[in-house]
Amino acid sequence: MEQYLQLFCILALFIATSLAGELTFELPDNEKQCFFEKIEKGTESTLEFQVITGGHYDVDMELTAPNGQILYKDVKKQYDSFTWTATETGVHKFCFSNEFSTFSHKVVYFDFQVGDEEPILKNIDAHATAMTMLESTAVSIHEQLNEVLDYQTHHRLRESQGRVFAEDLNERVFYWSLGQTVLILIIGVGQVLVLRSFFTEKRQKI
Repeated sequence: MEQYLQLFCILALFIATSLAGELTFELPDNEKQCFFEKIEKGTESTLEFQVITGGHYDVDMELTAPNGQILYKDVKKQYDSFTWTATETGVHKFCFSNEFSTFSHKVVYFDFQVGDEEPILKNIDAHATAMTMLESTAVSIHEQLNEVLDYQTHHRLRESQGRVFAEDLNERVFYWSLGQTVLILIIGVGQVLVLRSFFTEKRQKI
């Protein structure tokens, strides 16, 4: 279990330091965790989440606007993505709930993007001339690297999920095999004792 926690901590540290707006966190059983973000009116935002490990890989999620209106709500969801445009300026709240689970801890990943990414060339509109080939190539490389980074993030998530599932399956198979071995030994010893009792001479006392 400790190696799982170390793996998730490293993954969370890497994501937190390299990609703003992304986080991997542990959600204990019977608990609810909320996050807050101030969004300006008219800004388009996207929230994407995925349950990496724990139970049936599901979680409840709710997104609330500053006026209390529920923008998104779903229960026992493993993965989903929601995009909306803020109708007013204020703090939006999104909560992940594991209150329906009595013993399963969950590890949840979410990516929260607010607005459009700043252009790589901030003064691109300062002149009316067309971009040079170097500028066009830089912008293209920047966009493609962002896509690669996104693919790598999802690949790491799926890899972590698959590894935990494989480790859990391996542990179950090990204990099942161990139980079968003990059962076979008990049955074997029992058969030997029963067979010996058939050939043991019983002396009658006079």
